[in-house]
Amino acid sequence: MPDFAHELIHHPGLVAGVDEAGRGPLAGPVVAAAVILRADDCPDGLNDSKKLSAKKRATLESQIKDRALCWGIGIASVAEIDEINILWATMLAMSRAVEALEQDCAHVLVDGNFNPNGRCPSWRWPATAIVEGDAQCLSIAAASILAKEERDRMMLAAAADYPHYGWDTNKGYGSAQHLAALREHGPTPLHRRSFAPVAQLSLL
Repeated sequence: MPDFAHELIHHPGLVAGVDEAGRGPLAGPVVAAAVILRADDCPDGLNDSKKLSAKKRATLESQIKDRALCWGIGIASVAEIDEINILWATMLAMSRAVEALEQDCAHVLVDGNFNPNGRCPSWRWPATAIVEGDAQCLSIAAASILAKEERDRMMLAAAADYPHYGWDTNKGYGSAQHLAALREHGPTPLHRRSFAPVAQLSLL
């Protein structure tokens, strides 16, 4: 289970956790969240969002937003993903999430094996990348929950406009239903045309 050890290493100063949702789907934006938790008031049960039920994530999302010192959301659009690639778009979304925090932080803990510091022009914070950070750090776990819940809501709304693709259940990932609908109906404005499964269908 995640704990507060990594955050304490970088005290004094506020430490934010950052994570993203939506690097792998064929459709929709990539969404990042940044969270600065209160060490003495963390919601119980924080964990990697993928290990939590939808009901538990929804409950924790509300608690995080109520009890965190501050939190922010950053989004990189489909157009940006296609223009600069998904890795750089993810870094851009993370930078926007940290910029959205109401308080500046002294250090950022980033989920994954890369660090936006020095790679993303808009990134200006000291940072540490932590592989599987959402399973180790409470701040990153909280960010993973906010990012996933935010993106899931966006894809549910998009599913109402484009009902053939099953985004209400697959959230834009390449499920059998999604690929079949792509072959039959072609890509929508929300499809990532730079992603091979979309481009290779010769529907562009």
